This record gives sequence, C-alpha cells and structure tokens, in this order.
Amino acid sequence: MGDVRDRQDAPKFRWQRATPNLFPDDPETSAQQVQTFGKKKTATAVALARQGSGLIKVNGVPLSLYGSPILRPKLYEPLLLLTSFTSTTTALASPLARMDIRLRVSGGGHTSQIYALRQAVAKAVVAYVAKYEDAASALEVKKVFTTYDRSLLVADPRRCEPKKFGGKGARSRFQKSYR
Repeated sequence: MGDVRDRQDAPKFRWQRATPNLFPDDPETSAQQVQTFGKKKTATAVALARQGSGLIKVNGVPLSLYGSPILRPKLYEPLLLLTSFTSTTTALASPLARMDIRLRVSGGGHTSQIYALRQAVAKAVVAYVAKYEDAASALEVKKVFTTYDRSLLVADPRRCEPKKFGGKGARSRFQKSYR
C-alpha cells in the first residue's frame, strides 16, 4: 500500500538516488561550471571550474601546499600568465579572480601529476571563459598559453614502450657471444 516502490518519483533501482532534483532548470541552483582534464604519462588530473572568488584546491589541499617546493613553480605557471592578463575585447581583469577551481589528481609520479594539473587548470580557464564569458577572450587566453608553452593545452602523446623478449627492456638486447 504505502510502499516506496509504488511512488512515482521512487527510484527503479536501489543504487539510484531517492530524492529527485527539485529545481532542474532553475539557473540559481545550477552553478556555472566546467569540467576538464589534463594528462601526462599515467597521471590524470580533473579540474572543476565554477563561479567563485579565486580559490584553487588540489585534492582538498590549497595549491600553495601541494607537491614539492621545487616543482611548485611549474604548477603556478598558468596562474602567473593570467595575473597580468586583461582582455582587449571586454576589458575584464584576470578570469582567475572570478572562478574557483577544484582539482583531483591520481596516478603517475610527482612530476607527471604536476604537469597534468597545470594542463587541467589551463584547459579549465579556457573552457570557462569560452562558455560563460565570450569567445574572443577565450581565444586571447588560449593564445597566451600556447605562446608560452603548448603543453599547457595539448597533451603529450608519449607513453612508456612495453618490454620485449630477448633483453631486459624495450630496446636493449642481451649480449651476444660468438664462442
């Protein structure tokens, strides 16, 4: 009679959420957000950029505390490029002051994770500006990144080559003896 399965809004499966979205098309409840990713070797970083005040966290840790101090300047590169950036079309200041970025990173080593993070941040800024501001500003931001370092926006396709038989690695062979 009053069973949960009889209700219209009840989930079909146990793993589905029981409470529906009350305001599916309300723009106030759905925040402006963009999700991008960056990759380097086996490290993958996912960036979620949303409207905010400039907060950037990596795996819940502030950006200023993440990683080793030697690699941290590499992580700051996309941010430092945009601090002095002003759009010529809209005359708005740096887009970083208008967005929060949450980053998750997994896999790879320390250096690969830093490179994946910087790529995810750069791609998130470009995508956010293109989607919620204007395309001309996004092209300017993209140009700033590509003139400095193309790997900020384009992934490095190189991967580790698998080992083959007849040697200890991918290319090296065991020593050959004639006698």
